[in-house]
This record gives sequence, structure tokens and C-alpha cells, in this order.
Amino acid sequence: MTRSSDQLVFVPLGGLGEIGMNAALYGFGPEGRRKWILVDCGLSFAGPDAPGVDIILPDLRYIIEERANLLGIVITHAHEDHIGALAALWPQLRAPVYCTKFAAGLLATRRLSEPGAPKVPMHVVAQGGRITLGPFDIEFVPVAHSIPESNALAIRTPVGLVVHTGDWKIDPTPQVGLPTDEKRLRELGDEGVLALICDSTNVMRDGTSPSEADVAAKIKELVHSAPGRVAVTTFASNVARLRAVAEAAMADQREVVVVGRAMDRVIDVARECGYLDGIPAFRSADTYGYLPRDKVVALLTGSQGEPRAALSRIASDDHPEITLSPGDRVIFSSRTIPGNEKSVGNILNALARDNIEIITDRTHLVHVSGHPRREEMARLYGWLKPKIVIPAHGEDLHLSEHATFARGLGVKIVVRAGNGDVIGITADGAGKIDEVPHGRLYQDGMLLVNALEKTISERRKLSFAGMISVAVAIDSKGGLAGDPEIAVLGLPPRTRDGTDFDEYVADAVSELIDGIPKARRRDPEALRNALERGLRSAVNEEWGKKPLVHALVIEV
Repeated sequence: MTRSSDQLVFVPLGGLGEIGMNAALYGFGPEGRRKWILVDCGLSFAGPDAPGVDIILPDLRYIIEERANLLGIVITHAHEDHIGALAALWPQLRAPVYCTKFAAGLLATRRLSEPGAPKVPMHVVAQGGRITLGPFDIEFVPVAHSIPESNALAIRTPVGLVVHTGDWKIDPTPQVGLPTDEKRLRELGDEGVLALICDSTNVMRDGTSPSEADVAAKIKELVHSAPGRVAVTTFASNVARLRAVAEAAMADQREVVVVGRAMDRVIDVARECGYLDGIPAFRSADTYGYLPRDKVVALLTGSQGEPRAALSRIASDDHPEITLSPGDRVIFSSRTIPGNEKSVGNILNALARDNIEIITDRTHLVHVSGHPRREEMARLYGWLKPKIVIPAHGEDLHLSEHATFARGLGVKIVVRAGNGDVIGITADGAGKIDEVPHGRLYQDGMLLVNALEKTISERRKLSFAGMISVAVAIDSKGGLAGDPEIAVLGLPPRTRDGTDFDEYVADAVSELIDGIPKARRRDPEALRNALERGLRSAVNEEWGKKPLVHALVIEV
């Protein structure tokens, strides 16, 4: 029996309108006294628009303020865009975490490798298992994805059954882990699904995604036909791909050398969970140089062009133990995440200059997505028969296309939500009823900075137009007490007529000071503003860009 004031709400705080940074709240109860669960707590990676920042976290201030009513954090799977923000944000949430053994293992190994990382209380839930958190009965339903132990969540509430898919695809031969549990999903559909919150990543692609088994067969063929060394780079978390490489090497009597700490961590957890049973121990990087060229496969991190990862260092001939020679073969068993194209391209060009053979998914089936295409999505809709659909996990274009797709399948109630929207879900329908604070946090070194702070916008200006710093000492009569100190950073070396730009700036500072009456110079704030505005204008007139200008006026 539910009270008339009780409400079921879905509140995404990340992952809608973007790929990554997944974090979603489900709440039940009267407004102001709702009980909450948080599904996933992921990160995304910063691009060139955030100089100096590596990762982006969801701003969870709303649920942090409500943490007394937060019953738990439920993790669908162990990808960084679903668990990567936990270490940084958990101390402010302090709620128990519920996840599978594989996810718990990766979280634990990550904590051990990061000094000062918090010890997060984790409760391991088996795939197919159920937990009860207040008004929420949550079942972990196995789905195939590009990492072991991925789950959709069947969330039973007093209002009805909600299915939160997480990341999924339909793959009858995932190579590692369980396939998508069609039987259980059909049973949920028969039970009656009130609302479906569904992955939108590949909604614009027709057909079905190829299987991991197809990729494994192609990798085996490519390893066997290679005359020299083979190097394979892939996402470290894709255990099925790691196993495929290992089995291809075994079939060709080659040794596997693993290079990269992220790969080592995943392999340790995968072995503990039994996903690499039957695979011999891998070799370390220091054995590479002692193995014959036709008897080695190097398994490398760095598929996204990360500058300090193994592949980038090898391509630039900067790795102390691993080298590649003309005729060796490098397989990119991965896709390039948007934003990483330039850094990956740099590696491809470096390898090509050294006459190393390059294999990518543009010409060979060496990578498949872990997300469903339209035919797979249509099958899921047929199994679940949802009354309400809320597209999730995608950029705005994906969400919009998914909404159109769902309506085309006959779903009457489709809600287009965004981060921060409070979506009320009832037996009769769903819609936006409120909005809560949300946003992004930048991990800047060891600090978290709100994306709305001026820090990053100032860095962008610095990268675009440089900086001028001026220090001026003024005596009590408004006269100069010495020559101004000037520092010029990031400006061109010379003006259009060949004048040294430092000299041009110094002359501009002198003219500006001379043009200000002494009486006005005795006001440090007025002099500072005049110098900053005037110098920006003078440089813009000569260069066509306005640098950041910082003036310091000292009274002596």
C-alpha cells in the first residue's frame, strides 16, 4: 500500500547528453523524505577544452546533501565510466556499495595502487542475485558487454518494476562471462515492466553487433599469419579480448608479454575470478628481448594514444624494454574514443614511418562494440514490453534518435530527460516534475574544481593568447619608483615590422604610464585597471589577439 504522497522518481546526474560519467538516482517516498539509491558513479575523460585536467566527475552535491537518506550505491559493471568516480566522491557519500566480485576486485586493486584512496565498504552480489534497500528490491540480471559481470538492474518498487539496462548487447558467444539472459528478461516482461531506462550508444546503427567470438577468430588468424612480432593494444578491461589474444598466441606457440600497469591489474582480478583459467602465466616486459621474433605477442596498454602508456612510448622509441621493427605487426583491437583521434593518429603515423604493419577495425574485424544496435534493441523491447521508456547513456543526438526509435516500436510514453531532471514515474505515466543541482567537477591534480569556476576558462585564454605580467612601483607623489618589471609569456617573438615583441610591450607600458596624470597614479586600483585595459588594447591592435594581462601596483 502506497500513500498518495509517495512518489517514484528517476534523477540522472550524469550520462544523459554525454557518453560517460554515468550516475543516476532512484528515489521513493514523499518529497523531502525520499529514500534513494545511486546507480553507478562514473567518470569521463577531459578533452582539449579543459587544459590540465585528466578526468571529469559528476557533481553529486544534491545527493551529498541528502546522504542521510542514501541507502546504497549499486554498480552495474566495472568500466571507468560507471565506477571511476567512486574513489574521489565516496568520502562525501559514505554509503555501502553493491557490486559483483569482478567489480569489487577492480575497485580494491585500484585502491591499493593509489595512496590515500578511501577503503570503500563493498557488498558482493552474484549475477542473478537480489538485494533489498528500503523500498527497492534490486535484481542483478546478466547482460553481455565488453567487460565481465555486466548487469541490467530489475528495480522493483511499490509503484512498479523499472529495468535499468546499464551497458549491454546481445552476444550469444561473449567468450568470457555470461550472455544476456534472454529467458530472465522475457520473464520480467511477463511480470510487467513499468519503465525502461535504456542504453542509447549505438541506436543510430542498424543490424546487430558482431560477437566477441568473431573477433577472437580474426585475431587468431592475424597472429598465425604474422611473420614477425605481433603487438596487440586493446582496452585493459576487455577480458574476453585479453583471453582471445592469449589463446591465439598459444595456438601459434607464442609467449604473451604484458606491458602496462592497468593491464596487470585487470589480469590479476580476472585470474582470481576464473576468467583466465587454462591460460599460462604471462611474461613480464623484461623477457621480451630474449624471445624470438616469431614467438612473441605483446599485449599493450595505450590504445587511446595516452602519452605515457606502453604503445605511445614504443612508437616514439622511448620504451626501455619493448621495440618494434619493420615487418612487425600491430593490431589495434579497439575503437578510438571521440576526442582521442589526434593522439592515436600520431601513434599510427609513427608506426607507419618505421614500416610497421598496422591492423585496425577499418579493414579487419578486430574490434566490436559492447553496445546494442537497433535490431538488438528491438528484441529487448519485445522481451520487456515496457509501458514507459527513458533513453539514457548517450549524447543528445543519441537520446533524440532513441526516443524516435521507441515511439516507432509502439511505446506510448517516451520521456526525453537530461542531467538534473527529476522524472516522476507513476502507474499512469511519467514526466519531468522538477530539476536538481547538477554539473561537472574537474579533477585538477589532487583537487576537485567545479567546472563553472574561472580556472579552466583562464587556462584556455592562456593557451590561446598568452599572458603579460606587469609590476609597477609608485611613490607617494605618483611618480615611478624604478623601472616597471614586465614578463611576457606566449606572445609572438616579433611584431609586423620586426620589432621585438617584448620591446613593443615595454614601450606600450611606458606610454600608458606617461599618459596617466600623477594624481590618478596615486590610486593603485585605478592605475592597475588602466594598465590592464590599455595593454590588452595595445597588443590587440598589433597582434589581433587579447592576452591575459595582470598588473601589480605597489606603493612605496
